[in-house]
Amino acid sequence: MAKSGLKTVDDYIASQPEAARPALTQVRNAIRKALPAAEEVISYNIPTYKLDGVMVIYFAGWKQHYSLYPAGARLLATFKDELTAYQINKSTIRFQLSAPVPVKLIQRIVKFRVTEAADRQKTRAKTPTKR
Repeated sequence: MAKSGLKTVDDYIASQPEAARPALTQVRNAIRKALPAAEEVISYNIPTYKLDGVMVIYFAGWKQHYSLYPAGARLLATFKDELTAYQINKSTIRFQLSAPVPVKLIQRIVKFRVTEAADRQKTRAKTPTKR
């Protein structure tokens, strides 16, 4: 796991074991290609991508895997067949560092998350505020 106090995604990737860096760089590039207008920040000490101030997706590196967050029920149902090779735990998708990075799948997941985030924003905008 990354050290606390990191300021950029470059810092985050540099703080990871050398063997994990190429995969994490590919994940980052896949996210940025799918979401070029996103703001790239560190939140909860991991790389986070926001669009119009709304969090879309996080990723993190670990000893044997890297993870994408969050993966809600709709996302998991939509990508059910494609995610059978990966470990799913609650709202986390885990990809083994020893396997090729599924760049196209990650890009499609990111685009799905953009749609989910937009839907959430629309729902919030329609919900009257309590006084």
